[in-house]
Amino acid sequence: MTDLSVADLGVELTVVDRPNISLPRDLPEIPVEVYESRVGAAMRQAKERGIDALVIYGDREHFANTSYLTGFDPRYEESILILVPGRRPRLLVGNESVNYANSTLYPTEVIRYSKLSLVGQPDPDDLALSDLLAGAGLDSVSIKTVGMVGWKYFEGSGADDYIDSPHYLTQEVGALVDRVVNASGLFVDPDHGLRFDNEVEQIAYFEFAASHGSQAMIRMLEGIRPGLTELEASGLMAPILMPFNYHPTMLSGYSRASLGVASPSSRELVLGDPVSAGIGYWGSNTARSGFLAAAEQDLPADARDYVEKLVAPYFATAAAWYETVRIGLTAGELYEVTASRIGDPWFGVFLNPGHFIHLDEWPASPVKKGSQTVLRSGNAIQLDIIPATGTQYHTAQIEDGVVLADEDLRARIREAHPQMWDRVQARRAMLANVFGIHIHDDVLPLSNTAGYLPPYWMRPDLAMRKVRA
Repeated sequence: MTDLSVADLGVELTVVDRPNISLPRDLPEIPVEVYESRVGAAMRQAKERGIDALVIYGDREHFANTSYLTGFDPRYEESILILVPGRRPRLLVGNESVNYANSTLYPTEVIRYSKLSLVGQPDPDDLALSDLLAGAGLDSVSIKTVGMVGWKYFEGSGADDYIDSPHYLTQEVGALVDRVVNASGLFVDPDHGLRFDNEVEQIAYFEFAASHGSQAMIRMLEGIRPGLTELEASGLMAPILMPFNYHPTMLSGYSRASLGVASPSSRELVLGDPVSAGIGYWGSNTARSGFLAAAEQDLPADARDYVEKLVAPYFATAAAWYETVRIGLTAGELYEVTASRIGDPWFGVFLNPGHFIHLDEWPASPVKKGSQTVLRSGNAIQLDIIPATGTQYHTAQIEDGVVLADEDLRARIREAHPQMWDRVQARRAMLANVFGIHIHDDVLPLSNTAGYLPPYWMRPDLAMRKVRA
């Protein structure tokens, strides 16, 4: 790789005065009309693809499609949602989800199907799944092809036949109809997926989540110190008890910081440790990596040029990502922002440098070489560029989300959620005035940490910024 100086890259590490952006108090709700619109759109798209009905499977980890359509998310049980044209949606849930499912705004026919309950619980009705599917309308002569929705779509030859829902469910549905196909792409295909055209209400929910998640990261960075355990350091986040879309992380030391998705342990933090942390509520994710240090003298002896060698080119790339992303850009062009700057194998950027975000943390990503997917208004996108150097330099990370919104969507957000709009404008000003990053008008930053990259976690007032012209 060719080393460039910090000055050559047009960035610097300096003391910053990051503004205190307020936190929203009232959690936005999705009105019933939005759910009705979503179900209608799903059935129209299904029909256009030759699919007569939809069966949506959900569980604790794979809840997003069910929740998107109904507002119900299975907690520690599973669920089966059946959508047949002209019929009220039927929602099968376990014993402990009946009351919760009946509390959602969207009117479904909730049926207790005890076999979805925890193992060994009472099954007083002993209902046959085949009867429940038939009763929902799947035995109708007009239903020939059913789309199964799990959580993944697949690409390539035969992809429609790759079903990621449980075998027993696919088998029972297949016994009633001519063909069962994978229909998850209706919701998460990058070009047409319904969940990537976010409404005003959904964007407001995401902004609430991102505000609180990013502020939790700030609390941790302002209090972390040697001598705490990873678990104690994670407690500094003081998270609110919104549902998480992945297990929160706080990792330290060369043996653990590279584990990525592991949970905090009782390992005690030591000065000079590599550190990584992340927290994501539904619709958000804020993640940071660096060293537990106050200055380069605290770093391992062979990594004291950490800022020059890794952080500076990384931040310059992230800043360019922010300044490039916009409506009408192809995802392939967004990919090249990273590939052209830190595409050298030494940086080890293997995963997509950006992806869609929704209730689930990674529903899909079109950000790859040559992608012709065009970014559009309503897309919620994560800046997610992760070097994996596998060296003493550890990594750097500045992960947060934005929403793309055209003039009409921006006007509707401003009218419906003026306080959210003010926070978005404060973040835009922070990006420009504090971090030197100038984004397009149609980019709405959702996190209070947008653009904020402190490489030395014991000096959260020191952060990277683009050098003023």
